[in-house]
Amino acid sequence: MGKTRVRFAPSPTGYLHVGSLRTALYNYLFAKKNGGDFILRIEDTDRSRYVEGAVEKVISSLEWAGLFYNEGVYATKIIGDDKKTVVQSITYPNTFEVGECGPYVQSERLELYKKYAEQLVKEGKAYYCFCEPERLEEMREKQQKDKKAPMYDRYCLQNMTEEQINEKLKENCPATIRLKVPRSEEIVFEDMVRGKVSFNTNNIDDQILLKSDGFPTYHLASVVDDHLMKITHVLRAEEWLPSTPKHILLYKAFGWDMPIFAHLPQLLSVDKKKLSKRMGDVAVEDYINKGYLKEAIVNFVALLGWNPGEGSVQEIFSMDELIEKFDLAKVHKAGAVFDIKKLDWINAQYIKKMSVDEIYQNALIYLKQKEFYKTWAQEKGAGDEKTKEEFVKKVLTIEKDRLAKFSEVGENNKFFFQEIEYDKELLRWKKNSDAETKQALETAIKVLEKISDADWTLKNLEEKLLEAAGEKRGDLLWPLRAALTGEQKSPSPFEVAWVLEKKETLSRIEQALKLF
Repeated sequence: MGKTRVRFAPSPTGYLHVGSLRTALYNYLFAKKNGGDFILRIEDTDRSRYVEGAVEKVISSLEWAGLFYNEGVYATKIIGDDKKTVVQSITYPNTFEVGECGPYVQSERLELYKKYAEQLVKEGKAYYCFCEPERLEEMREKQQKDKKAPMYDRYCLQNMTEEQINEKLKENCPATIRLKVPRSEEIVFEDMVRGKVSFNTNNIDDQILLKSDGFPTYHLASVVDDHLMKITHVLRAEEWLPSTPKHILLYKAFGWDMPIFAHLPQLLSVDKKKLSKRMGDVAVEDYINKGYLKEAIVNFVALLGWNPGEGSVQEIFSMDELIEKFDLAKVHKAGAVFDIKKLDWINAQYIKKMSVDEIYQNALIYLKQKEFYKTWAQEKGAGDEKTKEEFVKKVLTIEKDRLAKFSEVGENNKFFFQEIEYDKELLRWKKNSDAETKQALETAIKVLEKISDADWTLKNLEEKLLEAAGEKRGDLLWPLRAALTGEQKSPSPFEVAWVLEKKETLSRIEQALKLF
């Protein structure tokens, strides 16, 4: 089949769905694995669903994820090497096209679709249909009443002479072009994911190829474009599987070689229903805005329906590893469950590998949106940015191993940034008396007062406090931790004291002692 060529062909109807990102990723991995080309084509023939700015959003999401394509629609003119042909897109003025098989926007290819649809009419493989919507609706209602599958009854094919057709065309009567589907034939093809698939043409409608407004349907446009763009493999969502026999019939009608098909499993929610916007966030942008790392999202999406197999327990993959290991034969047929807990876990693994400086750069934008941080930063003053940065980095050092996504930063540890309210009962370890609790806090003060600012390290704090606690650690450490945080659950008292530093640590313990 020559060089491997695949395409990702979204419609500009809004955000980039995580399922669409999965389709784009699998196409990208397949192209890279096989030394082929990855193409971005915009399928915008349904203008009623077009959303302003959607094309630019798709492009930016793909670039953000690192899915760089060889041909198609780009958001910048500076692309690749100087040998490539770069033209400005007509439909989307803020974009440019690169490649020899353009335009890569379907609304700019209408004359091509008309030419090929009329070619099929001339060859007797398609026909004009002048049926008005009212007649078609009446026909469908009768079929449903008779418990028949809704299919066009070929009224125009069987009842109109060539003269009548020509007369209506001269009068510019609204007309569609339908494919004349052969009857009682078996359409069989080998799907790279699903194996052998067959359909009987008696169950396939005479699909519309060209609508009365001159725009093609998805079926005609995708087949014509895939042929002219030399696409060798079509990797797309499972929902397009019923359309595949229609596309195969078109390839046969034109006498063109067919690409190899692979239909990817559905994405399901945790309750095994099709993942949809009604169930929550499904846009890639939603997860970007929540502070998930691109590496984690790509890693997670790659595992939605695929794994390397052969008993592998590996779950964290770099892009290079995904390219090396990706194999369509390992893509599952069954639906893939989108489990947000799994995404959180994967994202947490990536965060753990980051330096504190990297975490700070990613987390600061989310911290600055939080009221507790804004108040704290104001109180600290605008001129002491270095001190604030050092403090936040110490907080992040403690949070690093507990953070699932950057939008959560500080949420479970607000006590670092604000005054705390003390609950006398929370300070008490098990059934200890007031006197025992007070003694524990006083012991903590004595130990901590002896540690100089220079020796105020996490290691030193832990050693000194554990030594003082002896075997009854809870008696000392629980009241101390509660005095420093005011929370039932929090990081260890050593970690909290290290972040707060000596002065604030002693101040909080003394405030707690006032309850006794």
